[in-house]
Amino acid sequence: MTFEPLYSLSGLFVGALVGITGVGGGSLMTPLLVLLFGVHPATAVGTDLLYAAITKTAGTAVHGMHGRVNWKIVGSLAIGSVPAALLMLWLLAGVDRKSIGVTNTITSALGWLLVMTAIMLIFRAQILELARRAFGDRTPPQPRTILALTVVLGFLLGVLVTLTSVGAGALGVTILLVLYPRLDVREIVGSDIVHAVPLTLIGGTGYWLIGEIDWPMLFALLIGSIPGIIIGSLLAPKLHERTIRIVLALTLAVVAWKLLTG
Repeated sequence: MTFEPLYSLSGLFVGALVGITGVGGGSLMTPLLVLLFGVHPATAVGTDLLYAAITKTAGTAVHGMHGRVNWKIVGSLAIGSVPAALLMLWLLAGVDRKSIGVTNTITSALGWLLVMTAIMLIFRAQILELARRAFGDRTPPQPRTILALTVVLGFLLGVLVTLTSVGAGALGVTILLVLYPRLDVREIVGSDIVHAVPLTLIGGTGYWLIGEIDWPMLFALLIGSIPGIIIGSLLAPKLHERTIRIVLALTLAVVAWKLLTG
């Protein structure tokens, strides 16, 4: 139960990148804890989920004040994600989380999600253009079809976020942009952040109840990340965001390779 300054330094670094790129901290923090500090994947995921719930709350307030939240989308995502998160927590509570099988499952899922996140960071515009062309000449889906697909997306995000703490950022936003092409991207991002708060809070609380939260580590991460996000937000207008995203994507790809190959 000792304070580790390196955790705060890592929080500062991750917070700054989140402020600059808008990419969720889970894509960066969880693999950093696992690879650099040797934290067990389950403990890293659980601690990062609570960390995300706290840091995203501020983002929720900002987007809410500016009216950038589509509550229908948030509610539809939650209909799928909350039961999925509870199901995953129930499954995790019933297994030996320190076993090789569970450790490899979490690590592999995290690695592949980082690969997908890296692809979304670099090729999001091309993916959205392909989707626009594919559906451009077809009759738009019925609203209830889009609603059902949003609930399915929520279920998928509930499983992925609870298992790895990754998925609600680049992946979720990209799919929402395909489902709702006429909405402002800021509204999509705001809705995704608002939805992530209860999802990560439920996941983090569940990991707490099964004993997978490192509280001193969480406290140290928050000490560094809060000023880091502020610094990153101030630096963002002065930096070439596209270049930063490419560098970040390549970094995530290397980290994913390390996780998947051991």
